[in-house]
Amino acid sequence: MNGGPSGFTNAPVTRAFIIASALFTIFFGIQGRFNSLGLSYQDIFGKLRLWKLIMSIFAFSSTPEMMFGLYLLYYFRVFERQIGSNKYSVFIVFSILTSLLFEVISIALLRDPTAKLVTPGPYGLIFASYVPFFFDIPVSTRIRVFGIPFSDKSFIYLAGLQLVLSSWKRSLLPGMCGILAGTLYRLNVFYIRKAKFPDFISSLFSRFSLPSMGSPRAPSTRNAGGNLPSYPTRQMERNYPAPVQYGVEPSEDSITTLVSMGFDRNSARQALVQARNDVNVATNILLEAQSH
Repeated sequence: MNGGPSGFTNAPVTRAFIIASALFTIFFGIQGRFNSLGLSYQDIFGKLRLWKLIMSIFAFSSTPEMMFGLYLLYYFRVFERQIGSNKYSVFIVFSILTSLLFEVISIALLRDPTAKLVTPGPYGLIFASYVPFFFDIPVSTRIRVFGIPFSDKSFIYLAGLQLVLSSWKRSLLPGMCGILAGTLYRLNVFYIRKAKFPDFISSLFSRFSLPSMGSPRAPSTRNAGGNLPSYPTRQMERNYPAPVQYGVEPSEDSITTLVSMGFDRNSARQALVQARNDVNVATNILLEAQSH
């Protein structure tokens, strides 16, 4: 299972955040200051270190954590394509601030003046993203390995498990706070899912983040390799009026799966016709169509 088209096509906010996280982590790694990161009781309630609060949002405390974390952020770019860069920016800010608030409350309750209780990194955003991943991304492939069932979502869960246990209690706490933040967003607390930033704020990511590599826009006609292009809804209805030309009638279960993700029923059916009833491919077609 993939997160849609390769690269950062239609995901400028994700691209900017990943670049910032990578640069901050590399900077502290070159300086040999990984050990200076992480939040403790003294950092917040003793002598307030504002820079640590800010760095805890972006910089990971080790290279392995950075690799797993950036991979998950890159995968979850599918949500930016689904809801748009503006609302995804709101999701990022809400997830980070809410999880950070829960972390501060947890540190206050534990009251350990010496231990660094929270490992740094965008754990709040990453694990908040697991909430829509669990509820909204369908399973399209199931396999069994030595009798153990796996799906195409299993690797994403395993990567998250590796990350949340990377520093044991120090990473488990922000991971749990992130899941709680994602749950509150899904429950639409304070109608947060309807909130939007002014357009010029989200457009700054498109202007100032680096160009994406290997992610050109999908062509509007069939390419030389025979790959089917993506179209906006009206174009799909015009160019693919009936399923006869593909010979595959979409199953009701597949249509219901896409409708449950928030897609229009007719658009879902047209995408499934184009994708030969492959839910994963049809999801990518619909996400690309929404972004145009």
